[in-house]
Amino acid sequence: MNIKKKLIPVLIAPLLVGLAFSGQAFANDSDELEKLRQLVQELDQKIRILDRKSELGEEAAAAKKKETPVVKASTGGFSLASADGKSEIKFKTLAHIDYRSYVGENNSTNQDGFDFRRIRPSIEGTVGGIYNFRFTPEFGEAKTASAASTSGIVDAYIDARFKPYFKVRVGKFKPFVGLERLQSGSDIKFIERSFVSNNFLPNRDLGLSIHGDLFQDKLNYAVGFHNGVVDGADAPTNQDTTGDKEWSARIFTTPFRDADNALAGLGFGLSGTHSNFIGSSGTTWLPSYKNPSQTTNFFTYSTNTYASGDRDRLSPQAYYYFGPFGVVGEYAWVSQDIQNGVNTVNVKNDGWQIAGSWLITGEDTSFKGVKPKRIFDLDSGNWGALEVVGRYQEANIDDKVFENNGRYGSLATSAKSAQAWALGLNWYLNQNVKIASNYERTSFNGGGGGTNTAPINRADEETLYTRLQLSY
Repeated sequence: MNIKKKLIPVLIAPLLVGLAFSGQAFANDSDELEKLRQLVQELDQKIRILDRKSELGEEAAAAKKKETPVVKASTGGFSLASADGKSEIKFKTLAHIDYRSYVGENNSTNQDGFDFRRIRPSIEGTVGGIYNFRFTPEFGEAKTASAASTSGIVDAYIDARFKPYFKVRVGKFKPFVGLERLQSGSDIKFIERSFVSNNFLPNRDLGLSIHGDLFQDKLNYAVGFHNGVVDGADAPTNQDTTGDKEWSARIFTTPFRDADNALAGLGFGLSGTHSNFIGSSGTTWLPSYKNPSQTTNFFTYSTNTYASGDRDRLSPQAYYYFGPFGVVGEYAWVSQDIQNGVNTVNVKNDGWQIAGSWLITGEDTSFKGVKPKRIFDLDSGNWGALEVVGRYQEANIDDKVFENNGRYGSLATSAKSAQAWALGLNWYLNQNVKIASNYERTSFNGGGGGTNTAPINRADEETLYTRLQLSY
């Protein structure tokens, strides 16, 4: 505010009016005119001083504002940011409280009850406007640092965003490979991820990835170099015990991202990994494949079978979202050299899934979650958002595994294939709280006893899941 400009007219106007009324009385009185001139000069000086003080006050307030941290609390979590926005720390959490009921014939070893599937407080943020970081421990399902295979650390990485098209991520994180795996645990449509994510593609690994976005985020790429993990595994954070490493690569495009038409929600891509691991009977470097509820293994390689060379993975993937409708499809193919004694063979296992969703309350769906039009509020009669989901998935083991009287795996104890279908209902009370319920039925080929040449099919498994999710 310029005080001088506002006050000078106000103060001088009465003087001029006085002069006009005095007429000749002041016209010949030079002393009086000189006094008035001095008075005006003194007033002008005082106004200048007041004006400068005002400017100094405004400058001090602006400088203080630039130094004052900004505290935020929103649906995305709590945060503390520098005034210039270049540095920020965020505090988030993800909690999944489940109740699981095993209703099928083959669930005698599983007990109904509550399960804390995930307890993940997270600290993430930005330093200097370029360097992002994330640290997420895991306390769910007794995952602590007491064992090397369960370090209790989900994510711990630094992501340097030098340019949109050139970013470098280092630490423990999800390799840029699986589509559903890259989706946040708070945004997945089903209580458990698919066979593709849990059994074939890597979960988390230690390493480095160069990634970026091109053509206004319509093309995403990533190339990674990692310690390497077996199919579906989560790497520990201890020193790597093998000299062999794994390469990964992914390209994904959303070519109609900004278009105002029905193809705007289409995305598709291809990813893969390559590694070479030589195991032993003690450290096999081979996976066991789990049932959909992640409680038991439906396939395990035979004793003394281990990895003996190249392992390659390939995964075509796609999604499509249009208004309240969404479809996700993903396939994983794994080629692995294995050995038992002096015998070696290359086996090719695969799995796939297709899943659909429909928000019956009319909200728009996306890969990154759902925002209800109206949050749950009994007083106003609003019920949030309701979503119906369905999925079919398969996992298949190469016939070569069971040849030669089950040298690498026996059909009497391990299934050759598993097929599962699931239906579910998601209730979004708001952006942070969701209640989900899934029913899933799984059928198997083999794995239920008998002999390798005359196996009995493992009994179908039926599971009813219910989950309360808090994501903040």
